[in-house]
Amino acid sequence: IDHQEADWVSIHERICQLLIPIHTSLPFFSSEKERKHGMEQLLNRQKYIIDIAQSTAQKFILEGEPGKAIPAGLQALRFSIRVYGACSVDVVPAYLLLAEACMDAGCLMQATTYLSQAQWLVLKTPACSLAVQLKLHRDLGLLYAAKGDLEQSLYHLANDIYLASCAFGPDAIQAAEGYFHMAKIFLRQNKTDVASSLFAEV
Repeated sequence: IDHQEADWVSIHERICQLLIPIHTSLPFFSSEKERKHGMEQLLNRQKYIIDIAQSTAQKFILEGEPGKAIPAGLQALRFSIRVYGACSVDVVPAYLLLAEACMDAGCLMQATTYLSQAQWLVLKTPACSLAVQLKLHRDLGLLYAAKGDLEQSLYHLANDIYLASCAFGPDAIQAAEGYFHMAKIFLRQNKTDVASSLFAEV
């Protein structure tokens, strides 16, 4: 009952009506044109659910409610797999959202599982966008920081900053978060001069 209530509060209430036509069998189409139109409508509904689920999960993460973000993230993942396939790099944003929510909730093992899956999909897709790659490295950096492996954390955060600079330019605002998290790691290592320099860069 608790899980059902959490799911309802998080996402189900928002998408309940959208799920009805998706879970209903497609009607018989008398022509190929009608069939294609019906399939396009179904695909668009599913993509719309992915957008709602991802934005809802992101909202709960930003509001500091990771427990509510997880059910929304799971819906985003479920429909991303349905639309794009389990081996598609387009599923990675849903995995990253779930990993962030799990990290914030203190579920590091589950976050590790989601990030491993995301990393595998990115590695097998050479054409993966830099924006997705940098987000993956940022989340890996945060995960290793939470586990206390500061060197691995710095490695991934450095990759985050490098990829942000490649994608958006050396002075891009997108690199600021990577610098900020690196500065916090250097503070944990008592390297205050380096941390101060990175905070100034932010």
